[in-house]
Amino acid sequence: MSHDGIGPRAVLRSVAFLTAGILTVPALAGCGSEDPAGEPLAGADVAAADRSDIADGGTLRWAVDTVPDTLNTFQADADTTTARIAEAVLPSMYRTDGRGRAVRNADYLASADVVDTEPKQVVVYRLAQQAVWSDGREIGAADFAAQWRALSGKDTAYWTARNAGYDRIEKVERGRNDLEVKVTFSRPYADWKSLFSPLYPKEVMGAPDSFNDGARKKLKVTAGPFTVDKVDTKEDEVVLTRNPRWWGRAARLQKIVLRAVPHDKRVSALSDGTLDLAEIDPEAARRITVAALPQDGNTPLMGPEADRSAADALHSWAVANGSDEDAADEEISAREKLRKKAEKYARQQKALGGFEVRKSLEPAYTQLALNGAEGPLSDERVRRAVARALDREDLAGAVLKPLGLPAEPVGSHLALSGQAAYSDSSGALGEPDAKEARALLSDAGWVPGGPVKEEKDSKKDEGEEAAGSEADKEDTKDSGGSEDSGDGDDGTYVVGEDDGRNHGTGDGKAPHDSGTGQLKQGGAPAGAYAPKGTAAPARADTAPVAKDGKALVLRFVLPSGPGSKTLETVAGRIAEMLEKIGIRADISKVDNDSYFKDHIASGDFDLALYSWPATAFPATDARPVYSKPVPAADGSLNVEQNWTRVGTDQVDQLFDQAIATLDDSERRDLIRKADSRIWAAAGSIPLYQRPQLVAARKNLANAGAFGFATPVYEDMGFLKKSAQGPEGSPGAENSDSGS
Repeated sequence: MSHDGIGPRAVLRSVAFLTAGILTVPALAGCGSEDPAGEPLAGADVAAADRSDIADGGTLRWAVDTVPDTLNTFQADADTTTARIAEAVLPSMYRTDGRGRAVRNADYLASADVVDTEPKQVVVYRLAQQAVWSDGREIGAADFAAQWRALSGKDTAYWTARNAGYDRIEKVERGRNDLEVKVTFSRPYADWKSLFSPLYPKEVMGAPDSFNDGARKKLKVTAGPFTVDKVDTKEDEVVLTRNPRWWGRAARLQKIVLRAVPHDKRVSALSDGTLDLAEIDPEAARRITVAALPQDGNTPLMGPEADRSAADALHSWAVANGSDEDAADEEISAREKLRKKAEKYARQQKALGGFEVRKSLEPAYTQLALNGAEGPLSDERVRRAVARALDREDLAGAVLKPLGLPAEPVGSHLALSGQAAYSDSSGALGEPDAKEARALLSDAGWVPGGPVKEEKDSKKDEGEEAAGSEADKEDTKDSGGSEDSGDGDDGTYVVGEDDGRNHGTGDGKAPHDSGTGQLKQGGAPAGAYAPKGTAAPARADTAPVAKDGKALVLRFVLPSGPGSKTLETVAGRIAEMLEKIGIRADISKVDNDSYFKDHIASGDFDLALYSWPATAFPATDARPVYSKPVPAADGSLNVEQNWTRVGTDQVDQLFDQAIATLDDSERRDLIRKADSRIWAAAGSIPLYQRPQLVAARKNLANAGAFGFATPVYEDMGFLKKSAQGPEGSPGAENSDSGS
């Protein structure tokens, strides 16, 4: 999971409504004959090329977020770099294709089939005949059995982070010959294809010590197109080299260097020739796109160039207007600093001309999380009101349209468009509708214009005017504040009073009540309604809602690190949407490093933005994200990865059924039903599929924005000069064959 920049592994039709406390859900999506999975919204963008056009050799320098603390993907501190290394150096029985579906990896697996379901499910793996570890030993049943024992959860000496699926295996044994592995399950397991990917050698999995410590900084035995040469924490890089015992298509690259570079340093690293491939943010993507444009002298000045011109003009003005000598010297110094900055910018832009932006959509979606553990959002009606206030199309468009990517809202928590389990189930929640959102709030007791009682300053006299008194109103008006702003008085908003924003004409009617028919906050206070003919509040529909003397204010927590600008934009738009139904979102930016540990995982938020990956195995991987929290033995609440703390028994039952259903069609229907129930509970609202922007050297082939697909490491490389076109590729000298 991730917010935009952080993450683990594993993305509006009919209306659901509350009547007399009973949740009514419409007919569930996904039960018809037509498969609603559709096509992926965007395919991979990797500059695909035939292997014959790729030079033999060369070093690819690839930016990553970290040098990993462990090379064991099954440990708690494994990260995305751990997974990337494993893809390049270890066997995986299945990999993900361009539609986000699991496909057999023929380099390791000749076939795999469920051969029995009664009395037990039995899967037989037939391994590729040439598949061997880097020490020459054949990959076989002993490796499968060692991994099962380590991850089964039965031996607590193994420090494992997850054992889903392995805990359902009864035994692993040799089949009819050395190339067959027979796996018998104690309980049916539909996601069996998720197992043994990656597969570690028995030397790693065979004993707790080797599992816990032996594979953290080195992998002595591997079986992929590359092998781990070194993990260099001083240089912040991991070096992978070609595996001489690899039996598949030979790797075109000699080395892959995974270099840890912070996102805000990647443009500099690309321009100074120390990176060839890097995921970047939208601002960096714009710089690279501009750098590739023809420079005809008519291009408007950007960045420091514009600053330098402004400094020149300012200096000329200072001299012409007789500024003293010291001031002129300061202007000259400032101008020189800006000139140097502009020259550096220009050099970078020239170097960036050797790169291009490859873009797709990540197999992950950004969601609005609503903490249902306590406070106003513990009431499902309030959560649903928040959800109904959102224009998800507007939010997706704000992020994706400027990047030229498809801007469709995500319709499922459990899959993305193109994946087998995908279906737009957002109809279980309902279309955006501010009026219905206000009605839900009113039903929950949050009414517009209700009196708000804020705590008095302890330094003020106890005899101070009561909330809503004429003295308070006059003080507010004199200070230039609005009566519902909370500045200058106690924040009381009285229906019918002018707050400085009213421009309507009086019609003698009672104030608007959001369609509820009456004010439920004990009725309006005496004198709340203005005399006939008084101007009505122009924004009565959007007046702040209150209950028991408190305004509805939600703490919206965001990370503050590099790359958070997109989240800021989205949060700002969400705050505006919530304001229209009377909810104030108090946006709070927190340290990037503590965002998950100290706020999301601990439940210290009302609203938050972060992302979840979509996998080929939602019944397994998504269950801990949406399962109902349960009390632990020590009295705490075990939420697993369900940080919204919203779950239902029915969702859990549907997941359990899906995991045990071997029929693909039936399992998809169960997953879609579970998703409908998750939508209806309104604990998290999927917004948009995350953009994937990658800067790649122009002569680099078969690498970039991979989308759903697992990278094919042996096919990456630099184009031969004969395949680069008549002009070649600017900057290619930095990463040519043999660099």
